Amino acid sequence: MMKVSKVLHVHPRAESLRIREKLIKHYRLGVVALAGLIAHGRGEAFDYLIGEKTMKSTFKAIKAAASAMLQAKYPVISVNGNTAALVANDLVKLAEVTNAKIEVNLFYRSLERELAIKRILEAAGAREVLGVGEAASAQIPEVCSERRRVDPQGILRADVVLVPLEDGDRTQALRKMGKIVIAIDLNPLSRTAQYASITIIDNVIRALPALVREAEKMRNEETEKLREILSEFNNREVLANAIKHINLRLSELAQKGFHIFEDNETS
Repeated sequence: MMKVSKVLHVHPRAESLRIREKLIKHYRLGVVALAGLIAHGRGEAFDYLIGEKTMKSTFKAIKAAASAMLQAKYPVISVNGNTAALVANDLVKLAEVTNAKIEVNLFYRSLERELAIKRILEAAGAREVLGVGEAASAQIPEVCSERRRVDPQGILRADVVLVPLEDGDRTQALRKMGKIVIAIDLNPLSRTAQYASITIIDNVIRALPALVREAEKMRNEETEKLREILSEFNNREVLANAIKHINLRLSELAQKGFHIFEDNETS
């Protein structure tokens, strides 16, 4: 059988295989939950639909998200196993640029997983990681899963929360608590995407670096300008544009005869 490393040199979607292998590796290390592999597959399907590229309309959401985090009084970045495995360096960099806290928050919670994720974030340069063990002593109302457990010095106190990857119940509950929720989700139809204040419809491996770059560009903007960007943002419009993009792309592919990879190579 051909080894994965050899396949990566000839496979037309080599980057996708690298991501899968990274998640599998981190599953074996106790960072990623088994359900996280399933969640990745669901997201990857939607990435196919949008063309595996960041949509133009998504950049509006990225800009609004950077604006919200930069003007927040107490921004917090929520981290799960998949994001720690895939974009730990970007998460830490974003926290530095926006002066945000980082908190581990898991659906399948165990101290072993929390510590494993904390080690990855610290290796990426994080000086403080909230939400580990007994530090997650507060609860979010109306959330029944282990995600309800949060750090009083983190998500509970936050005015802006970044939620990378799907989490509908918690997103809805945080909005009811009056918080601005920024979601990164490839599915524009998910409850996470629909309930979030700002939804970035994109793959987290593209969205996080783009969000870091935008925050770096905007960090010296006047507060009034940041407020203007946020006030003019319309999340319903972003979601609608994503659905229209998928619909149009599928129609075009149907007419071309499904030459998907040829289309990507020449675009």
